[in-house]
Amino acid sequence: MPLHQGPETPDERPLSVNPFFGEANPVAGMTEAPPKHRLPDTPLPPSTAYQLVHDELMLDGNSRLNLATFVTTWMEPQAGILMGECRDKNMIDKDEYPRTAELERRCVAMLADLWNAPDPSTAVGCSTTGSSEACMLAGMAFKRRWSKRNPTPGARPNLVMGINVQVCWDKFCNFWEVEPRLVPMEGDRFHLDPQAAAALCDENTIGVVGILGSTFDGSYEPIAELCAALDGLQERTGLDIPVHVDGASGAMVAPFLDPELAWDFRLPRVASINTSGHKYGLVYPGVGWALWRDKEALPEELVFRVNYLGGDMPTFALNFSRPGAQVVAQYYTLLRLGREGYRAVQQSTRDVALRLAERVEALGDFRLLTRGDQLPVFAFTTGPDVTAYDVFDVSRRLRESGWLVPAYTFPPNREDLSVLRVVCRNGFSADLAELFVEDLRRLLPELRRQTHPLTRDKEAATGFHH
Repeated sequence: MPLHQGPETPDERPLSVNPFFGEANPVAGMTEAPPKHRLPDTPLPPSTAYQLVHDELMLDGNSRLNLATFVTTWMEPQAGILMGECRDKNMIDKDEYPRTAELERRCVAMLADLWNAPDPSTAVGCSTTGSSEACMLAGMAFKRRWSKRNPTPGARPNLVMGINVQVCWDKFCNFWEVEPRLVPMEGDRFHLDPQAAAALCDENTIGVVGILGSTFDGSYEPIAELCAALDGLQERTGLDIPVHVDGASGAMVAPFLDPELAWDFRLPRVASINTSGHKYGLVYPGVGWALWRDKEALPEELVFRVNYLGGDMPTFALNFSRPGAQVVAQYYTLLRLGREGYRAVQQSTRDVALRLAERVEALGDFRLLTRGDQLPVFAFTTGPDVTAYDVFDVSRRLRESGWLVPAYTFPPNREDLSVLRVVCRNGFSADLAELFVEDLRRLLPELRRQTHPLTRDKEAATGFHH
């Protein structure tokens, strides 16, 4: 079939489609691309529309080879079927979909039990679209509790946390007009220091955030030591500062692999915890969870009771309508795996991370910052004798083989340190890890022959600095 030479506008370039591959469009034909920035004038057959969208998405990276993301990229087929059956159910409409609402309630109860709430039956919580929303809710509860106990006019609330927190906490402070007080990195400490955090607290501190699994290097922050430092602060000053544990990843790893580690509701100062069901909760995006120790930790005035579509529903969320599919998938996974299944999956993932970190270190060009023995995540940088290339060169060259490995510079006071980070997830098998290290090994001879890191050329041309 000859090519039709259509208009050469940005929205309408010629498109060649084999008739055997596509379905002919009786109105517009299959020789011109549909407009991309305005609605087409006429409908397309469903198979044609599908093929056009499907083919364009092939240019995305392969999510299974994305070692930058913490988000789940593989689930069992049965979970996908359940999600398809529930994607048309509005999660907020609990009166019309009471069984979906019941599964959400069960997930909250299971997590409260997993995180050692004093009385799981009285713990309160909800599903969210992810940890970012859950963190916003925890911060809102902190601020409201602070405002009730500190009615001083004009006082500005502050939130203490490590500079390694996820960007959602910066957003919270911006949106809700809270002063962020950040503990910088120092030396080989890449997360919050408990004593430094306590020193930043005052009568206007709404809370302190501890991270169970820093995204920079996969290390756990010392939550028990943080609570002890705040206990000491209370003894000296009378300030009673609550702690929120951002367990986006670690809250679904530590209970199974590090059961003796005290980080959760066993510590009386921990008022709330969040996690991402779509990370090591092993569910496709997006679902998160926010839980509070008890009803006192979540001010009642923040819970709205809405008469909506025939029922009275308590809700505490920033989002309203959303599909119930991810909540159902979370319940399926909790039910399917149980404690022993989660332990086996997370242990396998940690084993892959530990072994892969060892293999990377054995190449001789790299220095490990972490080894994957907390979160199944490790960070590494180039060794002191490597001058021909840097971590940004490695990241760029790995992308040529399909691997997405982020390279980035640490925040204050370690801006001098640039690293690569590998996130190992369920579905990133020992076989894929072997392929990764072989691709990395194959790149090294060429990288070593460089005269200098190519990043310098880019910086000289653009003025950009990592």
